[in-house]
Amino acid sequence: MTTVLIKGLGLIGSSLALSIKQAHPTVHIIGIDRDDVSLSYARQQGMIDASGTDLAAVASDADVIILAGPVDVIVADLHRLAMMPLKAGVLVTDVGSTKQVVMHAALAIQQHGVTFIGGHPMAGSHKSGVTAGRANLFENAFYLLVPGRTNQAAVQRLQALLQATHVKWLTVTAIQHDRIVGQLSHLPHIVAAALVDQTQVALADSALGLRLAAGGFKSITRIASSDPTMWAAILMTNAELITNQLQDYIDQLLRIKTAIRVHDQATLYEFFATAKVTRDHLGPEQLGGLPNFYDLFLNVPDRVGALADVTQRLAQAQLSLVNIHILEIREEIDGVLQLTFSDLKTRTQASSLLADAGYQIIRRN
Repeated sequence: MTTVLIKGLGLIGSSLALSIKQAHPTVHIIGIDRDDVSLSYARQQGMIDASGTDLAAVASDADVIILAGPVDVIVADLHRLAMMPLKAGVLVTDVGSTKQVVMHAALAIQQHGVTFIGGHPMAGSHKSGVTAGRANLFENAFYLLVPGRTNQAAVQRLQALLQATHVKWLTVTAIQHDRIVGQLSHLPHIVAAALVDQTQVALADSALGLRLAAGGFKSITRIASSDPTMWAAILMTNAELITNQLQDYIDQLLRIKTAIRVHDQATLYEFFATAKVTRDHLGPEQLGGLPNFYDLFLNVPDRVGALADVTQRLAQAQLSLVNIHILEIREEIDGVLQLTFSDLKTRTQASSLLADAGYQIIRRN
C-alpha cells in the first residue's frame, strides 16, 4: 500500500488529497497541519486516513511527501527532512509559487539520495482553507514541474499519482518558472494594488470616490483583493527577479509620462498600438506546442435569461466549458461574454452553434 504524506491542508493540499483519493482510493494519506480543526475536518470528509502535527513522527512512513505550505515553510521543511531517516525510494515534491529558493533548499535531501521534484499547480480560488478543497480544482490548469536532474520515471510516477487532477503538465527550469510567474503574476499583483492605493488617495476628497469604479478599473484591479499575508511572503521569495521586472515597468511608465508632458502623440500611439497587437494575439497559435485554453468572445444583450440561454445551448450540445467570464471593459454597452474551452474542436463547435442562434461572435483567441 502506498502512503502519501501531505503537509499543509489548505486549499491546495486538501484538493490534492481529494484528487489522489479519487484516482487511487487504496492510497493511505496522512495529513499534517498546525490546525487541529482542519485535520478533524479532513478526516471526517475522507480526505485523509490519518493525521498528525509533527513531520518527524510520520515522515519515515511515507512513499511520497507533498509539501503544501507557504514557500518559507516549504524551505524549512526541506531542511528538516534532510535530518530525518526517510523511506528508501521516497519521492518528495512541493506546490510552492516560487522555485529557485525551493530547489536550492532541496539540495540537502538530494545529497542523501532522495528524489525531489519541484511543483506549482497554477490554480486557486477566492476561498481558502481545507473546507474549500475540491478534487476538480486543478482541472485544465497548468501544473509546472521543475524536475532538475530527476529522471523521467520519477516524473511519471508523480504524474500518475496526480492523474485525477486533469492538469496540463509543463516542465520548466527554476529560473524560467520564477521569471514567468514574476512577470505574469507577481508584478501584476503589485501593479493592481498600487493602482487601488493611489486611486484611494487621489479620490479621497471626492464625495463619489471609488463608488464610480467599474468596467476597466474593476477588471484591472481584481487581483488586488488577494491575501496580503500570502503576497507579502511570495515577493520575499522572488525578490531579485521581481525588483528587476518592477524597475523595467517603472522605466516604461516614466517614458510615457515624458511623452504625455511633451505632447509626443506618436510615442503614445505606438505605446497603445503595440500593447493592443500583443494583447489581441495572446492565444494558442502563438504558443506553438504548449497546451492552452481556447477562448470565444461574443456580445450578450442586457436582458433576463441571456446568460442562461448561452449555457443551456452549450449544455444541450454537450460542449464542456472550462471557464466563463463577463468582461466589463466599456460602460453602457452590451456585455462581452468570454467562454473558455479546453480544445479547438469544442470551441469551433460552440462558435457555430451560437452564431446560428443569432449571437454576434466578436473574436476567437
